[in-house]
Amino acid sequence: MSENIITGLDIGSYAIRVAGGQVTPSEGPRTQIHIIGAVEVPSDGVHKGTITGIEDAVSSISKALEQGERMTGVPLSASWVGIAGHHVLVQESKGVIGVGRTDGEVRDEDVERALEAARTVARPTNYEILHVIPKGFTVDSQHGIKDPVGMNGIRLEVDAVIVQALSSQIKNLTKCIYRTGLDIEDLVYAPLAGSEVVTTPRQKELGVCVVNIGASTTTMIVFEEGDILHTAVLPIGSDHITNDIAIGLRTSLEVAEAVKVNYGSAVADQVPKKDVIPMNDFGLSGEAIECRYVAEIIEARVEEICERIDAELAKVDRSGMLPAGIVATGGGVRLAGVVEVMKRVLRLPVAYGQLHGVTSVIDHAADPAFSTAVGLVMWGAQIRGSSSRGGNVFAKFKSMDKVSEQMRKWLRSLIP
Repeated sequence: MSENIITGLDIGSYAIRVAGGQVTPSEGPRTQIHIIGAVEVPSDGVHKGTITGIEDAVSSISKALEQGERMTGVPLSASWVGIAGHHVLVQESKGVIGVGRTDGEVRDEDVERALEAARTVARPTNYEILHVIPKGFTVDSQHGIKDPVGMNGIRLEVDAVIVQALSSQIKNLTKCIYRTGLDIEDLVYAPLAGSEVVTTPRQKELGVCVVNIGASTTTMIVFEEGDILHTAVLPIGSDHITNDIAIGLRTSLEVAEAVKVNYGSAVADQVPKKDVIPMNDFGLSGEAIECRYVAEIIEARVEEICERIDAELAKVDRSGMLPAGIVATGGGVRLAGVVEVMKRVLRLPVAYGQLHGVTSVIDHAADPAFSTAVGLVMWGAQIRGSSSRGGNVFAKFKSMDKVSEQMRKWLRSLIP
């Protein structure tokens, strides 16, 4: 039973989230999964997507896995793990080879060699490649080919996206996970995994941006013509809203978080002036605080986040010019009014991230905060499906690299 469970592990700055699911039969081409477990525990030892305390992180991950096992009823032995943060680099590369067969027919092994040639891009010191994702192929002078296998030519080129992460952060992350006794199926760039369940192929073809507002960072990934156009990690998130409220109300972060969750709104004009927050509800003395004042603080910070997103879109000439708009996910979009502010500032259609190809009887599995964990389950299901069907090397997601066996052995040698 346990080998049929696909597990996704999302290690965030605010919470560790674990989702477990199974592949279910589907009539269409899209993989369908059923989520049977989804748990969330507070995160310690993680800040802005990086490990800042090994022992605290191990403890938090262990708690999440224990709760996940109780919910699913089976031991969780291996997981697909999300990785994000400022240390992740995304760049484009090109690989060029000569077709190996005398009849000039392109085979799987030719595609593999082309992708391997794209891997040789000069990368910064101490970085490891996570994914090599093909955008398109050129056979001789014919451009824009999505799958060249079976075509004839003498020269094969591939335009690929290379996702790389800092070696030390990979080692810290995998070390924490191995110390819990969990094996790693693979490391996956978190925004890429999350986008799998909140977007459709049609949206990716037209042009869409998936924005995940987390606790300490906001990640975004832009797709156009089905390929990655741009990705970024912004050092600002919903914790910054809490900090602003704490300063504005001259209170603790705990009280500020409670005020944000229970009374917060990102659209100040929609909050009646007479609405007040009774501070004695939080064990504090003093006059009641106007809800609109808190909303003004929240709105200012949400506008800043949106302006940073718009600046990233401007770098690829897509500011206000994405036909499928913005898909908003992450714990930060739970706050009332965030989507309305995003629509106004970004001048684009904005929608909450609805899960596609996913069923579940667990209510919070559909929570925007779980999009990455559920996306990792979908990613694993895609990989298993393409492997069992014997798909060619161009099968979606097959281009990513496993964490090297040498690294696995080295990390396990550190575990007492």
